[in-house]
Amino acid sequence: MVRFFVSRETLAAEAPELTGENARHAEVLRLKIGETVLLCDGQGEEAVCTVSGAAGGAFRLAVQCRRESASEAAVKVSVYMAFPKGDKLEHVIQKATELGAYEIVTFPSARCVSRPDEKSIRRKLERWQKIAASAAEQSGRGRVPAVLALPGYAQALSRAAQAEKALLFYENEQAHTLKMALSAGNFSSVSLMTGPEGGLTGEEVTQASAAGLEICTLGKRILRCETAPLCALSAVMYQAGEF
Repeated sequence: MVRFFVSRETLAAEAPELTGENARHAEVLRLKIGETVLLCDGQGEEAVCTVSGAAGGAFRLAVQCRRESASEAAVKVSVYMAFPKGDKLEHVIQKATELGAYEIVTFPSARCVSRPDEKSIRRKLERWQKIAASAAEQSGRGRVPAVLALPGYAQALSRAAQAEKALLFYENEQAHTLKMALSAGNFSSVSLMTGPEGGLTGEEVTQASAAGLEICTLGKRILRCETAPLCALSAVMYQAGEF
């Protein structure tokens, strides 16, 4: 079934229409009257529709049923990744979206080489959100994860600590494993925090612990900054029964 992301207003309409880029996509797909499509508002609500007509560059639809998206994970996982170099964050956004992340949050830390200014962040956020939207559409999701950029490490810790299970991964931690952290009770929201290429400093790890985050290891091998969040996210989804 072809999936289209539309605004909440379009989804709520009694007779929604595909216009603009969605209509052009429908034309490329050569959608015909009577064919079934799925409309999603990008926030977890969707509607099964059939094409009822086409005119003036728009496709009219008839709603068959409305429902919550069945493709979203039961656990809300927020991925917190310190600013990496190059386009590594774009890779993480795409793959984390495919894996079911609820949101992706980036922030500066002491050893970040990349430190984009406010103007650059605004431009990058627009691109990052488009990457998330494209990955959500490709992977059949009903929700597009929000991509956020926080101004400082303290703000990231404060926000991450609000999850029921808040974890920070540190290469020098040896005793407390991710398996141990995930086996301690049930949870509906998880935050996963990882550092940049040079890792987090000891002081930053102490700050995280004081803020209420559990400090964990991801094993005996040191993972690249773009590998660690995806590894942790996959483990959480497996533990939650998503795989």
